[in-house]
Amino acid sequence: MKQYGLALMPVVTIWDKPEESKKNKGKETVSAIGDELLYGMGVRITGEPVDGFYPVVTFYNYPGFVRQEDLLLLTLEQMKAYEDSELMVVNGRYVDILSLPRVQGVRLISLPKGALIEVLEPETEKIGWTKVELLSGESGYIRSQYLREKEFSQSFLWTEILPQTDIVDEMAFRQGVMETAMEYMGTQYRWGGRSTNGIDCSGLTSESYLLNGILIYRDAKIEEGFPVHEIPAESMLPGDLMYFPGHIAMYLGDGAYIQSTAKVGNSGVVINSLDPASPYYRADLAESWYASGSIF
Repeated sequence: MKQYGLALMPVVTIWDKPEESKKNKGKETVSAIGDELLYGMGVRITGEPVDGFYPVVTFYNYPGFVRQEDLLLLTLEQMKAYEDSELMVVNGRYVDILSLPRVQGVRLISLPKGALIEVLEPETEKIGWTKVELLSGESGYIRSQYLREKEFSQSFLWTEILPQTDIVDEMAFRQGVMETAMEYMGTQYRWGGRSTNGIDCSGLTSESYLLNGILIYRDAKIEEGFPVHEIPAESMLPGDLMYFPGHIAMYLGDGAYIQSTAKVGNSGVVINSLDPASPYYRADLAESWYASGSIF
């Protein structure tokens, strides 16, 4: 029985409900987006389709609904085999997969940072190119510089236990999550987004941790069952998380923090400061900051 699925599109929307829009408290029609799934990422299908949407849960334990046509359906055995294959993570803002190992090749698909791709040949006949296989079964080529190791596991889909990478060097991990977050600088703010096409506050923090092997809660709060726990503000170190009402940011040290914000005139992934003397100071956030969190 095919109870699992892989994202077939570069970015697949995960909706809060089996519909693409909803009414807010002001009776306005707004998007029902809750999250996004990137190409090659897996979900478990948790029930029968509803109006063309599958109810699903992601490998980082986030529920929602995905359009049926956006998923490649797999059995449990197929899902495990896929997870055990030579998967790597796309590591450029938006990267072309070409039919040939040269720039003149036909573009087969373009994938955002964080997408998963199966590697067939790490080193091809053309230096600097890696041969990969698409979910369609078609093979193509990606520049090797745009790949990074897959440090996270999707095994929650069948174990229901959140797998976390063993961190052997705390300072290296902290540096890694900060560098990953910085790679999204300038990306537009998108409600529910988690890609280089557009990303929201918890999309930025959760994706930065995920790409470094740790699965934290997708939304902007400390949630029981996930590895982040509250710490005193004065104990905060670079890479830790800052919580505001309905918002989250990552601390960079020396009073600076990175966030994806919808603030008019300063929107997208930006760096702000807790220092009132800094031109990047956000008084509204400094005053509403209510908790700090760490996995350490």
